[in-house]
Amino acid sequence: MNDKDANLKTIIDYVLPDVFSVCEIGSQTTYVNRLLNNVMNTNGRSYYANCPLTNYSGSSIANMLYYDSRKLAFYSHFYVTTSVRDINAYKMYYKSDKLAQGDTAFIIFIIAHLKAGSYESDINARKTQVERLTTKLEQMGIDNYVFSGDFNLYKASEPAYQHLLFNNNTAYRFIDPIDAYGEWNNNSKFAKVHTQSTHSSSNGCFAGGGLDDRFDFILVSPTVYYGTKKVQVLSDTYNALGQDGLRFNGSIISPKNNLVPEKVSNAMYNLSDHLPVICDIEFYSSNTIKEFSPSFFVNVENPVKNELNLHIYAEKDEVFTFEIFTINGQKIAHFSEYINAGSNNLSRSFDFAPSFYFLKIMNAENEKIVKKLIKVK
Repeated sequence: MNDKDANLKTIIDYVLPDVFSVCEIGSQTTYVNRLLNNVMNTNGRSYYANCPLTNYSGSSIANMLYYDSRKLAFYSHFYVTTSVRDINAYKMYYKSDKLAQGDTAFIIFIIAHLKAGSYESDINARKTQVERLTTKLEQMGIDNYVFSGDFNLYKASEPAYQHLLFNNNTAYRFIDPIDAYGEWNNNSKFAKVHTQSTHSSSNGCFAGGGLDDRFDFILVSPTVYYGTKKVQVLSDTYNALGQDGLRFNGSIISPKNNLVPEKVSNAMYNLSDHLPVICDIEFYSSNTIKEFSPSFFVNVENPVKNELNLHIYAEKDEVFTFEIFTINGQKIAHFSEYINAGSNNLSRSFDFAPSFYFLKIMNAENEKIVKKLIKVK
């Protein structure tokens, strides 16, 4: 534990997160307090605090949330018991400079460590866990939800991921901020988003096999994605720390990692077989207006090669218009498709030169979503 404390402290010193969600902490307050005092509140820091611990599912490991008490305050919490372990949720409010006048925003951080394994029973257990969560959220009401953790998902077609993104109750879906929709497991196309394993071989503690799975996620509710309740995720900030896309089936330290200082990549290598996932979230005042297009959702499989693959969920049958623009704003393609209500997969030839592009999708009511495309050879 002393080694783990030292390695995690190196990472925390580098990132200085405002919110730090943790999976697989020992399910006793001793370990929660140890991490707070030996890692978070060191190097002159004394402002980190932790949320309540629960362990009603009876697991030997639990979830925890640490936060910067100068910016956020704990308001309440709830949990969902499952056959595996608790799913924890912590409602926080932002310490706005207008807090005394009642101007603030609430945000609920949900943390889960879903069932590991690739057997059908494991896949079904993950689905049951997230179904129990969304049932609880429907009882709680619409809010700013950020759902993170080790989801142990191998591909986007898994029923747990499908339920989270395309729940029949549209108000309680989650959105994947980076549109990395596809078959993640052992697929070099998704090397930039793989988070496990930091080791190419196992030493009996860390899992081996190299970075070839996207197990770790941050998903957000539509209110956070579109910013309709004074909180918005900045999707371009979403990343796995130290993941440069150059280490498919390799480790976080070989080849040499130039995205982070060497001491940080070494600390991640020695701390865990998972990479931390990071994103920025913006709070803003109540007089800011954000547009919201709730009636359809689009996931783009990035990067694009010779085929553009889209996953579209529409609330009703209607014609959608698709326009592709260069980075300079020149429209280079335009087409329309009749999309059925529900979940749809759409493929289209994409024979443009490697570059960045923008895809605008618009329905008959002129609701629009714009997605960034990355074309590679």
